Amino acid sequence: MNRKSKRKFRLRTRFFVPAIFILAIALVTLLFPRQGDFKYSFSEGRPWQYGLLTAPFDFPVYKPADQLKTEQDSILRFYEPYYTIDENIEKNAMAEFDADVNLNTKLKSLPPAYILYLRNSLQKIYQSGIMRSEDYDKVFISETQSMRLRKGNLAESKSVETFNTIKSAYEQLLHNTPKSMDAEMIRSADINKYIRENIVYDASTSEKAREEFIQQVSPSTGMVQAGQRIIDQGEIVSPQTYKVLNSLKRVTEERSGRTGNNGWTIFGQLLLVILLFGAFYAYLLFFRPHEYRNRQHVMFMVLLITSFVALTAITSQLDLFNVYIIPYAIVTILIRTFIDSRTALFASLITIILSSLMVPFPFEFVVIQIAVAMVSIFMLKELSERYQLIRSSFFILLAYSLMYIGLVMHQEGNINKIDPVIFLYFFINFIFILFSYSLVYLIEKSFGFISGVSLIELSNINKPILKELSEKAPGTFQHSLQVSNLGMAAAIKIGANASLIRTGALYHDIGKMVNPAFFTENQSPGINPHAGLPFEESARIIINHVRDGVKLAQKNNLPKQIIDFIETHHGTSMPKYFYISWKNANPGKEINEDLFRYPGPDPFSKETAIMMMADAVEAASRSLPEYNEESIRNLVDSLIDSQVTGGYFKLAPITFRDIADIKEVFLQKLQTIYHTRIAYPKLEAE
Repeated sequence: MNRKSKRKFRLRTRFFVPAIFILAIALVTLLFPRQGDFKYSFSEGRPWQYGLLTAPFDFPVYKPADQLKTEQDSILRFYEPYYTIDENIEKNAMAEFDADVNLNTKLKSLPPAYILYLRNSLQKIYQSGIMRSEDYDKVFISETQSMRLRKGNLAESKSVETFNTIKSAYEQLLHNTPKSMDAEMIRSADINKYIRENIVYDASTSEKAREEFIQQVSPSTGMVQAGQRIIDQGEIVSPQTYKVLNSLKRVTEERSGRTGNNGWTIFGQLLLVILLFGAFYAYLLFFRPHEYRNRQHVMFMVLLITSFVALTAITSQLDLFNVYIIPYAIVTILIRTFIDSRTALFASLITIILSSLMVPFPFEFVVIQIAVAMVSIFMLKELSERYQLIRSSFFILLAYSLMYIGLVMHQEGNINKIDPVIFLYFFINFIFILFSYSLVYLIEKSFGFISGVSLIELSNINKPILKELSEKAPGTFQHSLQVSNLGMAAAIKIGANASLIRTGALYHDIGKMVNPAFFTENQSPGINPHAGLPFEESARIIINHVRDGVKLAQKNNLPKQIIDFIETHHGTSMPKYFYISWKNANPGKEINEDLFRYPGPDPFSKETAIMMMADAVEAASRSLPEYNEESIRNLVDSLIDSQVTGGYFKLAPITFRDIADIKEVFLQKLQTIYHTRIAYPKLEAE
C-alpha cells in the first residue's frame, strides 16, 4: 500500500468509524421507550424497591383490563344492533315484477290468479322484512335474539324470527301456495329474482348504542386522594396496591402526553447513550487501535450491540415477551470468537447497561446478565468444535438459573417466591444460544472473519487443494507441514493464534504447484530446470509462486486471512541466490532490484511474522552440513536477525522478547527433528 493509498484509508477510517457510532447513537435514542414521568418498576407479589410513595394528585383506581373487559362483555349480552328499512328496495322490486308481467314470457303465460297471488305474497314478504343471512345468524345466536328496527327517530325491538332471509322468504312463498294452484308453475316463474334484502344494518347508530352500553360500566373502582400513602420500601406489592400503582402510572403517562416527549427526558436518554457508546469508542481508539482501524470489525461490533439494544427497546415498548428470552450471551460469544475476550466483555457491558435502562427491575437484570457474560467468556476460550458451544450453552443456562435463585433468596428470604415460568424463559434463551452456531458461518461470510471451526476445516489435508499439493509438489507439502509445526509451537509460546498459523502454513506455498520442479525440495538428484536460464528468469519463476498462490487461493475461495500468509511469507525480500548470482556474473553493472524482489507486503501481524521466520528457518535447516545445537542456533539467529535488520517486521506488533522466545522454540524443535539417531547393530556371523 503506497503512501497515497494509506492516507486515503486513514481518512476513510477517520470519518467512517465516528459515523457508525453516531448512527448507532441516533437509532438507539430513537427507539428508547418513552415512559412519561413514571419511573418506577414494580410487579405483583414482589417487594417495593423505592422509598415511601404517596399520591401526587387525585386519581381513580382503574379496574384491570381483563376485569373491565369481562364486565363490558357481560352487559353487551343485552345489546341489540340497529337496522333500518330500505323502502326503495321493495318499490324497485315490485316495479320490475309489474314490468315483467307484460314482457316476461314466464310471468305472462301464468293465469291472472297466479300473478295476483305472487304479487300479494311479495308485498307480504317485504312488509315482514328480509335480512342478509349473515346478519340473521349473528342476531339469532346472540343472548337476546332480537334487534332494533329504526323508523325515523323511533326504534322498536323485534325478535329476529319475525324476519326472513332470501332463502326462507322464497321457501315461505312456495309453502303457502294454495292447493288449487300448481306449485311447479310458481317455481318456473323465477320469482326469487324479485326477493331482495330490505332490512339494512345501521352501522353508525349501532356503534353509538354499543358505546353507550359500554360506558355504563365504570372503568374505576374508587379514588385515591392527593397525599394518600400508597406503599413504602420493602412492602410487598399486593393485588390492590398493584391496581393503584398501575392506575397512577396510567394517569401520569396520560398527563405527560403518553408519548413522553419531554425535552429533558429525551436529552437525558441521548446523553446516556452517547456516554456509553463513547466509552466503547474510546476503548477501541486507545486500547484496540488495530480493531479501530478495521472498519469491518467496528461495523460488526456496533451493529451487534445496536441490534440487541434495539430488540430490547422494541420488546419493552410493545411488551412482546420477557426480556430474559433475549440471548444477550450471543454478543459475548460472537465477539469473543472473532475479536478477543476483553473486547467481548466490554461490548457486553455496554449492551447490558444500555438494555437495563429500558427493562423493568434493572438491578436484577444487570446482575444476572453480567454474570452470564463472564461465564460465556470463561467457558468459550476458543470456538473450534461444536461441543464447545453446546457445553457453554449449558453453563450459561446454569448461570442464569443459579443467579436468579440467589437473587430471589437474597431479596425475598423465601425460596417459595421463585417463579417457575422464569426458568422456561431461560430455557428458550438456551435454545437460541445453541442456534447461534449457525450465525458464525453467516458472520464469516458477511464480515470476512474466520473462526476456529473454519480453520480446523481448512487444515484438513484431505482438502482438494492440499491433496493436489501433496501429489504435484510432495517436497513442498512436507516443507509446509514442518513450517506448520514450527509456527504453531512459536505461536503458543508468545500467545499468538496457533490455529491460524497452522492453517496459513499449510497453504503458504500452494503457488509452487504451477512449476513444482523449479523448487529444490521437489527436484530429483542431478536435475535442475534453472540450468541455462537467465538469473532474472529464474528469479521471476521463484517470485511468481506468491502471485500464483494468491490466484489459486482466490479460485478456491480461501479466506483473506489465509491469503495474507501467502502474500507475506517472503514479504518484500529477495531470492538472494539468484540476486547474488547475477551480481557476481555482472560485476560493475547496475541491477534492477524490482526484478529480484517479492511483491509483498511485509508481515503485519504476529502470526504472519512468525510464518516468515518459520518458513526461512525450516527451508535453510535442510542444507546444514551437520546438526547440533551450535549449528542450529547459529542458523536460526542469523536468519531471523537478518530479517529484523532488513525491517521486515516493522508493521508487525511483535517485540524483541517475542523474537527471542521464537528463536528458542525453533532451536528446540529443530533439535528434536534432526536429533542423532542410534545406529542399529549388524548381525555378526555365527
